[in-house]
Amino acid sequence: MHRKLPALTADNRAFWQGGEQDRLFMHWCEDCTSYFHPPGPVCPKCASLSVRPKEVSGKATVVSFTINYQPWTPNLAAPFAIAIVELPEQPGLRFLSNVEEPVEQIYIGMPLRVVFEQQDDVWIPLFIKD
Repeated sequence: MHRKLPALTADNRAFWQGGEQDRLFMHWCEDCTSYFHPPGPVCPKCASLSVRPKEVSGKATVVSFTINYQPWTPNLAAPFAIAIVELPEQPGLRFLSNVEEPVEQIYIGMPLRVVFEQQDDVWIPLFIKD
């Protein structure tokens, strides 16, 4: 499936290109020792500028999901699942991703692990059942 690709910046490059080495990075604040997403130059919790990408386990859990049956562009194969996944490194460390499993087998609480799909110079983090 061809996906819309993000514009790469100094802040998000590790997140979008870490998959080249099969590694998932989230932004980390050195001052308040918390992760945050989306990546940015300032910690949203404490306003520190001492932030950097830090590798995480690549494990996650489905918190919520929806099944999309509408192929919004010709390159999308429906149905597909869009999920809010939570990483175990920190309560509330969540982001949206696709779960690459048959949609009827996806459930809340499902354990996941990251896989990456390369498109151009971006490695999109997707999840499969762990």
